[in-house]
This record gives sequence, C-alpha cells and structure tokens, in this order.
Amino acid sequence: MSGETESAAAAASDTSEAIMEATYSALCKHGYADLTMQNIADESDKSKASLHYHFDTKEELLLAFLDHLYESFTAEFATTEGAHAVDRLITFVDEVLCKSDVEGAEEFQTALMEIKAQGPYVETYREELERIDAFVRDRVREIVADGIEEGLVRDDVDPDDTAAFVATLVDGVNTRRVAIGETDGSTRNIFVAYVRENLVAPGADVAVDGETLGAVSEGED
Repeated sequence: MSGETESAAAAASDTSEAIMEATYSALCKHGYADLTMQNIADESDKSKASLHYHFDTKEELLLAFLDHLYESFTAEFATTEGAHAVDRLITFVDEVLCKSDVEGAEEFQTALMEIKAQGPYVETYREELERIDAFVRDRVREIVADGIEEGLVRDDVDPDDTAAFVATLVDGVNTRRVAIGETDGSTRNIFVAYVRENLVAPGADVAVDGETLGAVSEGED
C-alpha cells in the first residue's frame, strides 16, 4: 500500500470514528425520535451534507452505529481476567454491568436503549442487537464450559441455560439503570449467591473477592 493510499485510509477511518462519536453524543442528548442528521452534524465538525455523503438516511447511519457499538463492545470484552472460570464469570458480569465507569455506562446504555426500542419495528436494528446479545451468551457459555472442564462448576449445569440467564440479568439491570437510576449493588450479591448455590461444584475451593465459594462451613449440611 502506498503512502497516499495509507493516508487516505487513515483519513477515512478518522472520519468514520468522528461520525460515530457524534452519533453517540446526539443520540444520548436527543433520543431516537427527535434525532436528526443536523443534530449529529452539530456534535461534530462535519456538515449535514457531509453526513449525507456517507449515509443516505438516519436509519442507515444508525445501523452503522450499531455495528460500531458491536465492534467496540466485543473488542473490550473479548477476554476476561481471572484465576479460574468462576472468578472470570463474576468478573465478566461486573465488567459488562460497567461498575468501573457508571457515568459512561449510563451514556452507553442510554444510546443502546434508544435503538432497542425500535427493534420490534426495524428488522435490521433487531439483527444487530441480537449480535450483541449473542456475544454475551457466547462468552458466558464459554466460561461456564471451562469451569465444568476445570471441575469447579457442577457437571450437571447447562452452559446454554446459564448464558441465557446471565444475558437476561445484564439486560435487565442495565435497562433499569437507564430508566430509574443507579442500582443499589444488591444484584451483584444475589448473583454471587446464585453462582455459589447453583454453579460451583460441591467441595470446590474457589475464592472470589476474598470469599471462598463452594466450601462447606462447619455445621452446614
């Protein structure tokens, strides 16, 4: 690739990123129903005509935005740190629930929720949203399967069922956060209890946040 070609590709990438960031800001600020191409242009240094050069309609731009969200989301959560599968599962849920950046999480979920509301009516939006949901399920399924192989997760646990439950939990908590404000943190405690009581193999000695899960305390049956 020549230097001129590389420069052109870099410029195109910068333009695309700028448009996606402007779309994000405008969507959070105005919502889907009131969002216009001019709103998006106002959030960037691009003109409305420039946006229409790249995207014919608002819907086409938002479809590209959803693809951008998917690529960013999957890149961020493609790997999860942890000493073992149970630790990675809890860490993954913590990270997806965005505890480390609540303000940024709310902005992201607000933007996503605005488009989710259009899912029943716009098939292409729904398909992109399904990709994000499928990614969460796949990551959880993979981690739970690793836990079974490691002998830390019960061998009668169905990774698909667990993945469906976690995806529903994550979606519900994030939707609630956008709709009525920050949660009180009790969801995490309940999730850890769920992991201990339903997933961790009997006798497995695994520690999460300094708490040993699976170990039977003296006096317990």
